[in-house]
Amino acid sequence: MAVNVYDVAYDLEKAVRSSEEYNNLKQAYQEVEADSSAKELFDKFRNIQLELQQKQMSGQEISQQEVEQAQQTVAFVQQNPKIAKLMESEQRMSTLIAEVNKIVMKPLEDIYGTVQQ
Repeated sequence: MAVNVYDVAYDLEKAVRSSEEYNNLKQAYQEVEADSSAKELFDKFRNIQLELQQKQMSGQEISQQEVEQAQQTVAFVQQNPKIAKLMESEQRMSTLIAEVNKIVMKPLEDIYGTVQQ
């Protein structure tokens, strides 16, 4: 009997949505959104991140001043306990996704082998 990969993928989505990592992330995000000062600070932080990513992707050089501004913003953002909790939850979710991706990519690694560095 053939396995429908898409059905399995949708089952995986449901499993992710019911995971502790996802639910902690969702709760932490809601807490930041409910606090106007934390939300404003977090939005500023995300905008800086997006601007730097866009510059990097378009091949533009990021100035030392922009790097320093981003570092200062990160340091300031991490002082807010709600945002710090959100960032920690994001990291745990990112780890989960990376581990799942590693599992999903295993069949291709079996065919092509792993890249040696």
